[in-house]
Amino acid sequence: MRMDLIEDAHAIMSMPYDERLIGDPNTGVIHGGAISALMDSCGGASVFAHPENGSASVTLDLRIDYMRSAKPGERIFAEAHCFHVTRTVAFVRVVAWAGDQKDEPTATATGAFSFTRKKKEPA
Repeated sequence: MRMDLIEDAHAIMSMPYDERLIGDPNTGVIHGGAISALMDSCGGASVFAHPENGSASVTLDLRIDYMRSAKPGERIFAEAHCFHVTRTVAFVRVVAWAGDQKDEPTATATGAFSFTRKKKEPA
């Protein structure tokens, strides 16, 4: 996996096509577990990059909807936005796609991650 972009509550990660990750040898399609690992990592990175984050985070819940197979041979991307935080939970949306097909997602996800706000400095 490669970090392609990380900024305020936003991350993009990708991974190359790799024959070791094939889930169906007849089609060459990447296993859904590899895509879910990419989406989970990207979601966690968006929480880590939140300006109010003060600690490491773990995945509490991740729901993934698979819409289509990633085209064999193409790099897979995931983009995550941490769109809301409470005192202890961060909420994230993630989209994954293959190659240049960003408008045709392979999968989408919503997740909840643990969250700890930065301690406020005394005035």
